[in-house]
Amino acid sequence: MAGGVVAVEENASGFSGRITASVVITCIVAASGGLIFGYDIGISGGVTTMEPFLKKFFPSVLRKMKADDQKNVYCLFDSEILTLFTSSLYIAGFAASLIASRLTRAMGRRATMVIGGCTFFIGAAINGAAVNIAMLIIGRILLGFGVGFTNQATPVYLSEMAPSKWRGAFNIGFQFFMSTGVVVANGVNYGAARLQWGWRLSLGLAVLPALIMTLGALLISDTPSSLVERGKLVEAEQSLRRARGVDSNIENELNALIDSTDAMKAANQEPFMTIFERQYRPQLVMSAAIPFFEQLTGINVIAFYAPVLFQTVGFGSNSALMASLILCSVNLASTFVSAGIVDRYGRRILFIQAGIQMFICQVIVACVIGTQMGVSGKETMSRNYAIFVLVVMCVYSAAFGWSWGPLSWLIPSEISPLKIRPISQSISVAVNFATTFVLTQTFLTMLCHLKYGFFLFNAGWLVLMTIFIALFLPETKGIPLESMNKVWESHWYWKRFVKLGSVTTLPKQMN
Repeated sequence: MAGGVVAVEENASGFSGRITASVVITCIVAASGGLIFGYDIGISGGVTTMEPFLKKFFPSVLRKMKADDQKNVYCLFDSEILTLFTSSLYIAGFAASLIASRLTRAMGRRATMVIGGCTFFIGAAINGAAVNIAMLIIGRILLGFGVGFTNQATPVYLSEMAPSKWRGAFNIGFQFFMSTGVVVANGVNYGAARLQWGWRLSLGLAVLPALIMTLGALLISDTPSSLVERGKLVEAEQSLRRARGVDSNIENELNALIDSTDAMKAANQEPFMTIFERQYRPQLVMSAAIPFFEQLTGINVIAFYAPVLFQTVGFGSNSALMASLILCSVNLASTFVSAGIVDRYGRRILFIQAGIQMFICQVIVACVIGTQMGVSGKETMSRNYAIFVLVVMCVYSAAFGWSWGPLSWLIPSEISPLKIRPISQSISVAVNFATTFVLTQTFLTMLCHLKYGFFLFNAGWLVLMTIFIALFLPETKGIPLESMNKVWESHWYWKRFVKLGSVTTLPKQMN
C-alpha cells in the first residue's frame, strides 16, 4: 500500500506505556512553549489594524484606509514596511533554527527552551516600549530568535518524554498551547483596541507567556534521551523513572536509549551531513515537506492577517477583531479533537480528511469573495455574506486544528533516530520559518494582485499536499522512537532508500 503501516501491539516494545502525573506535568510545562509562538501569531495582525499604531509607525497605510470610497479594498494594507513588521520575526526564527540543533545536543532540550524564553522576553519588552520602527523590528527579531529556539526544542522534548502509545496526544499539547496563545492574543487585541496606547499593551503583554514558559522550564528535568546523549546516565535513569513511574520496569527503554547513543557516537559523523545520506532520505524529505506544505495551507497568513482580511470583506474594525477571535477559538477547540483521536486512528487519515475539507472551504471563500467584490475590489460585500465567509473560514480552521496544525510539529519530531533527531527538527523549523517569512512578506501584495484568486492558490496546494501524504507518509502511531525505521523499511517507496536493519528494529512481542 502507498501508506504501508506497521502494526505494533501496546507492549510490543517492552517499554512502559503508563501515563504518570510526573510526565503529564512535565509535558504540560514544556508544551507551554507554544504559548509564546501562538501569542505572537495572534497579536501582530490585530495590532496592524489599530489606528494609533498605524498613525505612529505607518501613516501612509492609515491615509490609504481613510481615502475615498472608490478605493480597492484588496490593496488597502499593501505596504512592504508593514509586512516587514510581521515577517521579520520569521527570518530571525529561520536563522535561530539553523544553530538550535547544536544547542539542543550540547546543552539539552530544556536549556534551549530557557534561552528561547529569555530572548523572547527581551524582544517583547522592546516592542512594548517602541518609539520608532527600528525598535519594532529589533524587538521582532529577538522574538524570532526566541521562537526559533523553543520551536526546535519543545516538540522533540515532548516526543522523547511521552510513552510511545500516547506520543501523539502529548505532542499535540504544543499545538494546544499555541492555539491558546492565539486566542488570548486576539482577546487582548479586542479589548486593547479601545485604548490609544492599546497597541503597547498588546505587544508588551507578550512578556507574560515568555515568563511562564521560562520559569516552568527551569523546574523540569531534561529528557532521558538528551541526558544519555550527554553522558549523564544516572540523571537519565532518574528522569525516565519519574516519567514512567517509580515501580515501572525501565531497563529495556533505558538500554535502548544507550544502544542508540552508542551507535551514534560510534559512527562519529556530523549530524547535519548524516541526514543527507541515502538511508535517511525519508526523514529529510518529510522534515522539509511537511512544514512547507503546512504553511501553504494558508492558515498562518490568515491567522496573522485575519483582522485585515475580515476588514477587507466588509467587517468594521472592532467586528473584524471579534471575527478573528471566533476563528482562532474554533481552531483551539479542534485541537481537542486531534488529541483524542490521533493515537487511535493515526496521522494519515487526519491529514487526508482535513486536506479535502480545507480545499472545499478555500474554493467556497474564493467564489463568494469573487462574486461579491469583483476583480476591481470596489464592490462592497453585504454583512450576511461576510458572516458566511466567517463561518466557512471556521470550518476550514477546525480542519487545520485537528490535522496539519499539530501533526506538522509531531511528525518531524518522531520520525528520526536519535543521532539525526535534533537536526531533523531544526530543518523542519527552518523550512517552517523560511516559508512563513516569504508568505507573510508577500501576502498583502498577493492579495492586492491575485485578489480572491489567493484562496484558489491555497486550494491548489492543498490538492498537491493531500496526494503527497496519501502516497508517501507511512503511519507512525504507536511506534517506539527507537524502532521507527521499520515503517520506512516496509513502505512501498521509501524501502528502496532504507537499509534493512540499519537502525534498531521492532523488538519481539513480550508477555
